[in-house]
Amino acid sequence: MAGRDPLREYRGKRDFGRTGEPRGGDGASGDRPRFVVQIHDASTMHFDFRLQVGDVLKSWSVPKGPSADPKDKRLAVPTEDHPLEYEEFEGVIARDEYGGGTVIVWDHGTYEPLSHDREGRPVGFAESLERGHATFRLNGSKLRGAYALTRFRGERRGDGEEAWLLVKRAGGGQGAPDPRRARSAKTGRTLAQVASDAARH
Repeated sequence: MAGRDPLREYRGKRDFGRTGEPRGGDGASGDRPRFVVQIHDASTMHFDFRLQVGDVLKSWSVPKGPSADPKDKRLAVPTEDHPLEYEEFEGVIARDEYGGGTVIVWDHGTYEPLSHDREGRPVGFAESLERGHATFRLNGSKLRGAYALTRFRGERRGDGEEAWLLVKRAGGGQGAPDPRRARSAKTGRTLAQVASDAARH
């Protein structure tokens, strides 16, 4: 019996004849797991926070964006798994397509899983997410240091979706940038510049 396709939901929401988003299936996992934070100017402006787990990017929508200030507790709502190739995606999704709007890669890099059980033994990252609490160290160009993702205990949002919190573990730093002024870690472009470039082609 064939295993479930982890990208079935992702592919089912998109018409790849009309969107430049990757279909998935060709990404190499690499030696260290990857992460990417994309700014997505869709029906509502938000940040997409994605962590590689196995052969997919586990994804959360973070309305206010990840913060380097430990006092900031950021709501993070799970979305469908994305292909590894999505780490590189930057461009404009047609307005009448799912997620229509402009996307830039705000930050990307590698991460180190840090989750342990109560006896201090390492716990696999996928398992720690299943348990509802995962810790990890980001090594990006903008986000660095230890973070935690924690599922609300016994709570769900009104629409039935799970809700998580994304929090910096220690240290100090700035909150998320103004998304309209933020620049891509790949190309140095703003959302407006990416949209303008797409309109010219």
